Amino acid sequence: MKTEEFIIKAATGLHARPAAKFVDLASQFDSEITLVFGKQEVNAKSIISVLSLGVGQGEKIKLVFDGPDENEAFRRMKKYMKKNLCSSKERYDDIIGQDFKGIN
Repeated sequence: MKTEEFIIKAATGLHARPAAKFVDLASQFDSEITLVFGKQEVNAKSIISVLSLGVGQGEKIKLVFDGPDENEAFRRMKKYMKKNLCSSKERYDDIIGQDFKGIN
C-alpha cells in the first residue's frame, strides 16, 4: 500500500473537467485507489464520488493505492496531480473548456 497527500492549488479545485481526467486515469489501474478528504473516503474511479466531495482550492486530499499495480498507479497519479491540480498555474483548457479557446 502506498499513500500520498496533496494540497489542491488549482483555483477551481477538483471540479468537473480535471475530476473526469483524474477518474479516467485512476480507472486504468487494477489497484484500488481511494481518495480521502477529511473523514470521507471514496473510490477514485467514480466520477460521482469524486465530485461529491467538493474539494476546493487550498484543501488537502490523500490518495491511497493498494493492489497489483500500485507502484505504477502511484507514479502516474502523482505526476498528474502535480502537473494539473497541485500547481498554482491552472491550465486554460481546464478553466473554460475546449469550446471557448479561440474567443480571446
